[in-house]
Order: sequence, then C-alpha cells, then structure tokens
Amino acid sequence: MKFVDLNCDMGESFGAYTLGRDAEILEHVTSANIACGFHAGDAGTMRKTVKLALEKGVAIGAHPGLQDLIGFGRRRMDITPQEAYDMVVYQIGALSGFVRAEGAVMQHVKAHGELYNMAAGNPGLAEAIAEAVYSVDPALILFGLAGSELVKAGEKLGLRTASEVFSDRTYQSDGSLTSRRQPDAMIESDEESAGQVIRMVNEGKVLSRQGSDVAIQADTVCIHGDGAHALEFAQQINASLKQAGITVQAIGKSLSRQS
Repeated sequence: MKFVDLNCDMGESFGAYTLGRDAEILEHVTSANIACGFHAGDAGTMRKTVKLALEKGVAIGAHPGLQDLIGFGRRRMDITPQEAYDMVVYQIGALSGFVRAEGAVMQHVKAHGELYNMAAGNPGLAEAIAEAVYSVDPALILFGLAGSELVKAGEKLGLRTASEVFSDRTYQSDGSLTSRRQPDAMIESDEESAGQVIRMVNEGKVLSRQGSDVAIQADTVCIHGDGAHALEFAQQINASLKQAGITVQAIGKSLSRQS
C-alpha cells in the first residue's frame, strides 16, 4: 500500500489582510505549514491557525521564510548560513510556543519561498537550515524539494526527511521547479494537477517542460494555500489519490510505519 502526505502553506494572513481559505482547505490536507511572521502571518494568525489545524486533526509544521513581508518571501536575499540558521531557529521557536500552549507537538519544518529555493541548490544554506531544525528538536521532520541539497543535509545530520513534490508547479529537466517568473510555472487545471500528482506518487516520475521524464520521490505533496485554485486542487487531489488506492495521511504516521 502506498502512503502520501498532502500539505498546504497557510496562516499567511497579516493584520487586516486575509489570504487563503485555510478553514476549508484543512478539510482536505494532512499537514499544515504555518507562516511564522517573517514572510507572512502574525502572532494572532499563528494562534488561530494552530487551533484550527488541531481541531481538524491536521499535523502542524513551521514555515519559516525570509524577512520580507512586502515581497512575500519570494525575492532572493543575499544571506549567510549563520543568518539562515538564526532566522529558522527564531521562527520555529515562535510557532512552537503556540503549539505547546495548545498542548500539542509540532511535526515538521518546511522553509518557504526563496529560502526554500536557495537551500535546494546551496549546500551551505541547506546545512544551516538542517542544523537549525536539529538544534531545536531532532524529532522534527525536515521537508525539502525532492532530490535537493536540503534533503541531503537533513539526512546527513540524522533528521527524518520528507521529499516534497508540487501539485501546482511545473518542473525542469534537472528536477528543479520552473521559475515563477516564467509563464508556464503554474498548473492551472485541477485535472492536470491531479494527474501529475498520481504519476509522481505511483511511478516516481514527472514530465519536465523539456519533454523528458524526471525521476522523483514523492513523500509529501504541496498545495499552495494562496493559489487561485487552492481549494479545488486540494479537493481534487485528495479524491484522486484515494480513488487510486493511495492512503492520504500525515507524514509522521507514514515515516513511523517505515521505521
């Protein structure tokens, strides 16, 4: 039997601004990556999103990003490994406080946006992020782009890792995600998205924009909560996975079964 986690970035509202349909999407995913205040989110939003995820039985993870609210953490910043370590420890700590206040335990950490992308190909940043996670809590699961330096760094340290694939993004022949600056970066059709996900989980392959198949490991599937079709994607992908005989469950349960 195949198992896969379905995760979504959320808790990205800020002050008077509301982003995403968190309450509805939580009905269809198994892990929530909650913004920690740097790229999005604030203290009140963190508290509310943690409580909502727990009410829905969804596992919680910290979603640390670059300190760039205006750019939503998607603009490249020239940071050092030490700065990456510090900002990840800081943000995990912020969300962990709210999780512990509710008597719960955090499951994972997934870097956001450009921090995630930079760490995918930069061993120094990847090692710093992995060390930050390990230093805070070695029981945490580190999410990273399948085949990336971040996954390698986590495994080297002894962390449990989850290779992540994307439901709404296209891929390049080297296994990287198509840049959001390109017009073909996003998948707009929920049927196409579901088909890509099923193939990645069942066959371990994804079709690149160059027309070649790329080998890929799919432990957890990401849906972007701020996407125009996020709720529809979540509903379609969850249903399609189950119809294909694939069990959708939080990554912590899947890794526990494997150990």
